[in-house]
Amino acid sequence: MRKIFAGTMIFMIVTFSNVFARDVERDSLNNAAPSSKKLTKPWYETIQLRGYAQMRYNGLLETNPDLQCAQCDRSWGGDGGGFFFRRIRMIFSGQIHERIFMYIQPDLASGGNNFAQIRDAYFDLGLDAKQEFRLRIGQSKVPFGFENLQSSQNRLPLDRHDGLNSAVLNERDLGVFFYYAPSEIRQRFNYLVSSGLKGSGDYGVFGLGLYNGQTANLPERNKNFHVVSRASYPWELPSGQFIETSFQAYTGKFVINRNPQTDFDQTEFEEFRYGPSVIVYPQPFGIQAEFNWGRGPEYDPETNEVKDAPLRGGYVLANYFIQTGKDIFIPFTRYHYYKGGKKFELDATRHRVNELELGIEWQPNRNFELVAMYTISDRTFENSLNPDNRQKGSLLRLQAQVNF
Repeated sequence: MRKIFAGTMIFMIVTFSNVFARDVERDSLNNAAPSSKKLTKPWYETIQLRGYAQMRYNGLLETNPDLQCAQCDRSWGGDGGGFFFRRIRMIFSGQIHERIFMYIQPDLASGGNNFAQIRDAYFDLGLDAKQEFRLRIGQSKVPFGFENLQSSQNRLPLDRHDGLNSAVLNERDLGVFFYYAPSEIRQRFNYLVSSGLKGSGDYGVFGLGLYNGQTANLPERNKNFHVVSRASYPWELPSGQFIETSFQAYTGKFVINRNPQTDFDQTEFEEFRYGPSVIVYPQPFGIQAEFNWGRGPEYDPETNEVKDAPLRGGYVLANYFIQTGKDIFIPFTRYHYYKGGKKFELDATRHRVNELELGIEWQPNRNFELVAMYTISDRTFENSLNPDNRQKGSLLRLQAQVNF
């Protein structure tokens, strides 16, 4: 029944994708307009280098060191502390052929231990002269959710919300994705990033993909592909206000990690999710809202087993864009909620999350950003090693970001 339901959702997205207009851009971080002109330079002279770095401190006004979120930020809570490099990203990209765009992004601070790891490594193959139809081949973001696709370089809250981010660890996987968007809309997606409005980038008005399912930089553990589909459109009102609406769904089978001391019989679970996104861009007031429903593995502390269970979660974010001279201030608040398992954690750890964040981002120039965010959190995260674990608390978190 779950397969039929998830498959029906994907079929509906495919069927109704034709109602969207025609036109879009190459990548969420690439701000050059699509071009069908022949390249006059050797491919290696078209490669560009850019990136960003984020340093954090999470130790101010902390009320409970046992309140943590390993998926969000490994320097949050626990016995550690001090300054922490969350990300150091170097992006190598370029149009190496009139039909082929290359994108490679390593992270030099992966896991907070300053280890290097590939985040993205793919190429886009244009299927037509305007590159309105393209295939993305390699490791890239899975098109599920606005905030998941939005670059951490652009996002206001320091971490992605649990509700949709629990679908794909690090937002990425290895696979093949088809994207379609007409040229005018590709440029619109691009503008929503380059203008500072915090867009998610160009992932088409319609996307359909096959990917491994075990998430990025991890070996595949079964012979079943995950299937994902997404429809999204950025509407421009006569007033100039941009509103983006999306709907996405995926399904597949996932192999979890089990504690050998528990029942080890079942490690593969079917899963599916679906949900909408609505983004009103801050011109000057903005609001974001996303939610998803589905089923997947979840640890049950009463039986000490992992079971198939329903899940749901999402968030609402409000922000306001203020420019005074060259300085930009964006105050924001976000409430997010999640009830379900996290399949990529031990025993598909059971999570119950209620969290409120109040923050402000300051940009004195395009190359530097400072974010202060106060977090009030109530988190339950339980598995066979810690079957009774609910933590409440609050803390002030700071992040400095350099863009280059």
